[in-house]
Amino acid sequence: MKAAIVLFVFSINMRWGATIRCYECNSANNSMCIDPTSYDQETIRKYLRFTNCEQGVYTPGPHAFFCRKIVQTILHKHHDSEVRVMRGCGWVRHHRDCYKADNEDHLETVCQCFTDDCNSALNNKYTGGLLLAAITVVMIKTLL
Repeated sequence: MKAAIVLFVFSINMRWGATIRCYECNSANNSMCIDPTSYDQETIRKYLRFTNCEQGVYTPGPHAFFCRKIVQTILHKHHDSEVRVMRGCGWVRHHRDCYKADNEDHLETVCQCFTDDCNSALNNKYTGGLLLAAITVVMIKTLL
């Protein structure tokens, strides 16, 4: 009986150790998603959602989850562009921690990280510079 209890406790701890917890939000419907670090912990717990990726995200087959933050500058033809920040779980890793995508209608900076709550802010060394570059590109396109 003792062995069964020890095995049960061990398996629960292994399951918790294998999952990662990430912020899950979109600034289009929650402005706190832009920069959660500007709020106190009580406000964050109350209004910003977290997800345990293993339990909260459906994927076909087992995956090694990680946290991700996407800063997307949406380019509109007839009015100002808008910047959205999305945070959540990912399961298809890129070979770089941060990378950019330049599409016809939007610019995108994606950063991935691998510890609990790591997608909380602009703490990745490339994100601030990439965001500044995206804003500069948008301003140049607007002026032309």
